[in-house]
Amino acid sequence: MTDPQIWRLVEQQAIERMMFEYSYYLDMNDPQNMAALFVDDCEVSYAPNFGAVGIEAYRQTLDGIGTFFKGTSHHNSNIVVDFVSETEADVRSIVLAVHRYTKERPDGILYGQYFDRVVKVEGKWKFKRRELRTTMTTDYHVKASNPIGRLE
Repeated sequence: MTDPQIWRLVEQQAIERMMFEYSYYLDMNDPQNMAALFVDDCEVSYAPNFGAVGIEAYRQTLDGIGTFFKGTSHHNSNIVVDFVSETEADVRSIVLAVHRYTKERPDGILYGQYFDRVVKVEGKWKFKRRELRTTMTTDYHVKASNPIGRLE
């Protein structure tokens, strides 16, 4: 392998690790460590009319994850990293997320894709932009919105 190929593999693995940490911190109800994975001027869109611009607004979206859900289980796969530069990349991935609610209701399941822009800051990869697009949902508290566009 050449040095650029090794660099690419190492950086891709670091980006994947950051994405897995996001899911882990979400599932462990650890919003402080989740927020640390984002840059200060981040943009987040989980659905139309639900997201944030800036780290403080993003932290506010995390309020209640421990009281609204008894537990969650987020699974990421099919991660594709396209480097824009040595410090910036576009990433897409698949997410399957199961949500157990504190209220008595069936577990909610979300099937979707993340579209991210990540940047390397002080040696660590962080989310600059995170957008969730929904494929479908089952008993989920938000109707499938921001759908994935499919070719006809």
